[in-house]
Amino acid sequence: MEDLVRHLVEPIVAHPDDVQIQVVEGDAVVLLEMIVHEDDAEMLEAERGKTLRSVRNILSAAAGRRKASLDLVDDFSEDDDEE
Repeated sequence: MEDLVRHLVEPIVAHPDDVQIQVVEGDAVVLLEMIVHEDDAEMLEAERGKTLRSVRNILSAAAGRRKASLDLVDDFSEDDDEE
C-alpha cells in the first residue's frame, strides 16, 4: 500500500523527497499516515481536497476487503494524549 501511495503522490508534489509514510496494517484495516512538505499539503488539500480524495479512492479500491485510510498529518507523534 505504501508503494502505491508513493507512486501516486511523489510525481505530483514539488518536494517528493519530503514525502514520509507510516503504515499500520491489521487484519481488516490499513492505516497510512503521510507527511509532505507544507506547500505540497496545501496543493493536495486545494479545491476541497479533490486530489487527496482521489488518492484515497484509489487506495480504497486497491485494499480489497480491508478498509484503507490515508491521513495527512503534521508529524508521526505517538503521544497525542499529552496532558
